Amino acid sequence: MATETTTKPDFAAAASEQAIDAVAAALTANNIEAIVVDTGEEARERVLALVPEGAEVHWAKSKTLDDLGLSDTFLQSGNYDPIRPRYMAMDRATQGREIRKLMAAPDVMLGSVQAVTLAGALVTASYSGSQIGPYAAGAGRVILVVGSQKIVPDLDAAMRRVNEHVTPYEDERLREQLGVGTRLAKLLVTFLDLRPGRTTVVLVREPVGV
Repeated sequence: MATETTTKPDFAAAASEQAIDAVAAALTANNIEAIVVDTGEEARERVLALVPEGAEVHWAKSKTLDDLGLSDTFLQSGNYDPIRPRYMAMDRATQGREIRKLMAAPDVMLGSVQAVTLAGALVTASYSGSQIGPYAAGAGRVILVVGSQKIVPDLDAAMRRVNEHVTPYEDERLREQLGVGTRLAKLLVTFLDLRPGRTTVVLVREPVGV
């Protein structure tokens, strides 16, 4: 008889080539461009090729982008127009409306998701929800880097990955850094994009991010 130990999925392991091909095909059918690459470094190069120099860019906190050095590149290189320094310098008490508008509708929104199903549904779990509006509709262009370890069979498995793998990691990380934890507060499931070409997923064969 199989035990819980032998049947529990490994949410950190790279997916099979068959699963990667299935997800890429499903995303394409859902009006979401799928670019498959082998490594995180290739993913970084493809993202930089997709974002024009001087473009207005924004992103929520993302271990994937941090691990690939993309957060630092967009923030510090001087080749782009990152929104974060602008709104961080604004007064939340008197300029809250302006801050909300800046964060909600960037020209280019970057990031990742917590899971993607074989049917091509992108699952974004969040505490603040700051990335959900731009992902869903606000951003002009959305570019997501997704390691193949995030591929799951269906939405039930996606929620297991969020609750059993991603949220505990984020909770521990935030408690170490800030002394406070996190929890799942908001969830976005993107089944398709009504605007072909608006959303691109760079799907990485090797695991990247959490």
